[in-house]
Amino acid sequence: MIRSSVSNCPVPTDQQPLNEYEELKTSWLFRDSTLDLREYITKIAWIWGLSWLVAAPVAATSFPPHKYIAHFILCGAAAASVGVVLALVRLYLGWFYVCDRLCSPTVFYEESGWYDGQTWTKPEEILNRDRLIVAYEIKPILRRLQFTFAGLAGMYVIGTIVWHLF
Repeated sequence: MIRSSVSNCPVPTDQQPLNEYEELKTSWLFRDSTLDLREYITKIAWIWGLSWLVAAPVAATSFPPHKYIAHFILCGAAAASVGVVLALVRLYLGWFYVCDRLCSPTVFYEESGWYDGQTWTKPEEILNRDRLIVAYEIKPILRRLQFTFAGLAGMYVIGTIVWHLF
């Protein structure tokens, strides 16, 4: 955890937006979205491949591979991508939450429990620092996740077209 550079910051250390960002950046699932493009795509492909373990038996029940190989592959691929979509939604929501906390001029925090919430207004230098982190660290991750969603949507469209050709 990073200690606050503001000496009179009342926000508990684990609820400070910068510390939430650092924690998210190092957690196992969220760390994958910060990797270079090749490693990121490899991780997404692994999620998709592991999702095939559930999708393949379901697709095989509807479309026996020995009779309908094309439909089996398309149905299995679409079903396996549901795991990817769920992982991407989790990644996007986590990064968006931290982005929102860093961009906000005020920080909501809890002193001892859910019933005693407080807000703290960030000093200008902290707000500027946090917004620089958002601009140079988090926004590129959110864009990458949006492009991944768009790529998946494109693959669904292509899969639908190919499905109707068979």
